[in-house]
Amino acid sequence: MPETPERLAARLERLVGVTQREKRVPSLAAAVLRDGELVWETAVGAADVEAGVEATPETQYRLGSITKTFTAAAIMQLRDAGKLDLEDTLDRHIEGAAHRPTIRRLLSHASGLQRETQDDSWLTMRFARPDELLETLAEAELVLPSGARFHYSNLAYALLGIVVERASGVPYMDYARERLFAPAGLTRVSFEAEPPAAKGYLAQPYADGVWDTVDVETGAWASAGQLWGTAVDVCRWGAFLMEPDEAVLAKKTAEEMRTVQVITEHDRWLAGYGLGLYLRRDGEQILAGHTGSMPGFIAVLLFSPKEKVVVTALTNESEAATVELGLSLVRTTVEEWPVAPEPWRIGEPPPDDVAPVLGIWFVEAARLVFRWREGRLEARYDGLLDWEPSSVFERETDDRWRTVSGPEQGEALRIEREPDGSVARMIWAGYPVTREPGPWRAPGE
Repeated sequence: MPETPERLAARLERLVGVTQREKRVPSLAAAVLRDGELVWETAVGAADVEAGVEATPETQYRLGSITKTFTAAAIMQLRDAGKLDLEDTLDRHIEGAAHRPTIRRLLSHASGLQRETQDDSWLTMRFARPDELLETLAEAELVLPSGARFHYSNLAYALLGIVVERASGVPYMDYARERLFAPAGLTRVSFEAEPPAAKGYLAQPYADGVWDTVDVETGAWASAGQLWGTAVDVCRWGAFLMEPDEAVLAKKTAEEMRTVQVITEHDRWLAGYGLGLYLRRDGEQILAGHTGSMPGFIAVLLFSPKEKVVVTALTNESEAATVELGLSLVRTTVEEWPVAPEPWRIGEPPPDDVAPVLGIWFVEAARLVFRWREGRLEARYDGLLDWEPSSVFERETDDRWRTVSGPEQGEALRIEREPDGSVARMIWAGYPVTREPGPWRAPGE
């Protein structure tokens, strides 16, 4: 672990100490990764109050709904392998399913399905097995029209775990261990607690004591909230989602996961949800990650792709909201020890047939500049703010390109050439793009 600046370490330790005290949590473990390296970790308080065991960075905590990020990654791997499509309805993979939202809507909590499984599991503390869940699925309510708006659903992720099994032919837990935990280097993430592990509590509201909480085995709900892990390993998972190994998960797919699908709150528009990832605006930053809650445990994972920082905070108390702590850990790390920007490097020259496309063009009188940058064709209108992205293209055929990110994503760019090979004009998203400014004219004018 590189030596962390003393002032940063002190500020991070204080944030954790103040939160542990003010939120009245028996223990709190936290970690920070910066530019791919672990730079700080800590644990304060009691992992087991009765036994007098102190928490350490090696202590496992229950992760709750951070499990959903693994389920979503599994679904996206299977999509990339051609085993499913995000627009598939549920019954394509679970024959006879009583509800049929698309996989995309299940991933983004826009399916409209009720929040919890239909077996009153939080009353009985018994969670149905997958076959039983499917047999009784007709009893589950569609509480909102599918696609209407965000509505968090553990039932949706229970069903997605079954989809992983059906599409891959591998039991869900085995799939996660073999194709996610191991490739991402996670040695202390598991579906059952592995010592040392914290015991879960609920702080008594009117006294300085704690109550024990129930130990929940989640059954079919495992793909929504079963996992245990350490703060460091959860940070490593966040770093993987931010910059994955292409052999395991495509970087384009990871970017897709953190692309907003729905807004989760409609008053300030500070939070949204992607494909299995919670998205949060904090000032000028957009963070991705997830929160987690199970009886006796609260967890948060947040990462900033722009700043290359990942943070995790895990507690063994049922009510200790930790999102603000997570945001503060990111802010403080970025303030005290920002990652240097990538230096500009001389790249390969553009292909011969691309060179005539580069330079200044116009859509009517709007100036548009095409460049070859880092091996890609890009276009950018004059007047865009610094934070607004350029359009990026990928070649489909010799003179046909597709906009893969930025303005007009998904639209085609068609290049029309003169007999000598020079470019006469381009058509982008249906609009003519010309070398000189001027009003559009009908043919022959």
